[in-house]
Amino acid sequence: MTSNDIIKNRSIGITRLLEIMRRLRDPKTGCPWDIEQDFASIAPYTVEEAYEVADTIERQAWDELPGELGDLLLNTIYHAQMAEEAGMFDFDAVVQAISDKMISRHPHVFGAESREKSATQQIADWEAIKAAERGAPASVLDGVALNLPALTRAVKLQNRAARVGFDWPETLQVLDKIKEESAELVEAKAELGADEIEEEFGDLMFVMANLGRHLGISPEDALRKANAKFARRFNKVEDALKAMGKSPQHSSLEEMDALWEAAKRAEK
Repeated sequence: MTSNDIIKNRSIGITRLLEIMRRLRDPKTGCPWDIEQDFASIAPYTVEEAYEVADTIERQAWDELPGELGDLLLNTIYHAQMAEEAGMFDFDAVVQAISDKMISRHPHVFGAESREKSATQQIADWEAIKAAERGAPASVLDGVALNLPALTRAVKLQNRAARVGFDWPETLQVLDKIKEESAELVEAKAELGADEIEEEFGDLMFVMANLGRHLGISPEDALRKANAKFARRFNKVEDALKAMGKSPQHSSLEEMDALWEAAKRAEK
């Protein structure tokens, strides 16, 4: 079967997509933009596509999900194709690696261990297997990816530290720390420069992430929902102004605030 036959055959699944990517990256006949890309330039798109998958699920836009998952899969194949060109590994190695990992990390499914354990115990076992795979780390914090969203990384760092007992035992202690960091931010705003203000703001956000962890709330999820709520309510403000023949640019803060409160009341 020729390359064109593979590309035209919609029934052969992943083989077709792999060939499409190979053709896009062909130095002589491929797409100039695709040929120029490397791991670093594609990585931001990979992260973006993962967020678009999450957004689609959040909106329950199930008809859009196949396309968004396809975009994410394409990024995996893109990285694998570049790695194959560099003689590092290929897509089959990616599939083999994740397959082996899933088998080794689920001994209660693929091995002799009992399935009779709680979800909490399964998570603990998963982390223990991961730790064994990494070997003895130089630091408790080793392995927490640098490029995670900052709130997510904060929680992961805090969880790692908590495993060795470096954690507030009570939520009230976290709340007290929030008061302390808030006061320090106010003081920095009044007396210090931009760098110090940024540092104190970061400290406050880090403790807020810790509070979410203690409350069993994902800070990333909570903030994403707050963003969606803000956008939803502000859109209602814009719609109300439009019905009055106005725009946000040509209305007062007091007028927009009144419409905002009306939008809040309408949701209750």
